[in-house]
Amino acid sequence: MNWLVSLLLRSKREIVQAGSFLVLNSYFLPWLKRIPCLSLNCHACPLAVFGCPIGALQHFGSMHHFPFYTLGILGIVGSLVGRLQCAWFCPFGFLQELLYKAKVPKLSLGNNWSWIRYLVLVILVGLIPFFTMESWFCKLCPAGALEAGIPLILIEPELRQQIGWLFGLKIAILISFLSWMLFTKRPFCRFVCPLGAIYSLFNRFSALHLRVDQSKCEKCNLCRQVCPMDIRIYENPDST
Repeated sequence: MNWLVSLLLRSKREIVQAGSFLVLNSYFLPWLKRIPCLSLNCHACPLAVFGCPIGALQHFGSMHHFPFYTLGILGIVGSLVGRLQCAWFCPFGFLQELLYKAKVPKLSLGNNWSWIRYLVLVILVGLIPFFTMESWFCKLCPAGALEAGIPLILIEPELRQQIGWLFGLKIAILISFLSWMLFTKRPFCRFVCPLGAIYSLFNRFSALHLRVDQSKCEKCNLCRQVCPMDIRIYENPDST
């Protein structure tokens, strides 16, 4: 019975993830781009409905304005559910889980390098846009390359004449991550994503929590095997 419940829960989440991708990129009510998306979804995508919160943070940072509105929304969501939206609503996270299903040898890296995403948040999303007045994370973001860069080049031929080394670098980063996703669970989420880094700060005190009944836990590590973030839940249910 337990395996059936697990299967149903997993299938339900995949349906929600697929539905989220379709809703976020359905191009209805485009004025909603004034509202930050709760997950990483490029606002430059021709079909995107909401704005990208990381893009908004860089935009305000490059203008030397504090992003009260964007951080306020992220703070409210993080305080209520922590990183729930990363698991259920993020299209790029959904893609990573789909690619990891490929029948190839797997590479388990643990999460000792997850601190890198905080460097990405502080340096690439914060400091560099502040001093250069340009949104450099957007220029390199693999999600943006997949959702916006490639589609725009395909549907707008005049843009092809403007392709330069930076676009080539962005595509190379995308290909590298797509390849990595085949072998490692959610590598972009765990080691790079600045939005996940923001939400992770709320996991310890958000209203929604994971709970472990230590009296029943046998530390068999089945939780780590099924966890998309490769975590031993019993060691730290509030893991970032």
